[in-house]
Amino acid sequence: MAERRIINPWNWQDRYGFVQANEISNVNKTLICSGQTAIDAEGKAAYPDDIGAQLKMALDNLEEVLRGYLD
Repeated sequence: MAERRIINPWNWQDRYGFVQANEISNVNKTLICSGQTAIDAEGKAAYPDDIGAQLKMALDNLEEVLRGYLD
């Protein structure tokens, strides 16, 4: 029977009813990540006028989600 583990390194997304990633295991292990953007740990948009900083933060956020997967 497949099992699901939710990976949320933050808690702001709980207000909106979605998760950052799902790990599906027990047969095959699959990680499904949501789209990442420049949102801080409190769920607030960051760097509204700096696309470079937004991209860096989105990638940093994805890295944090993947770190939660490896824990």
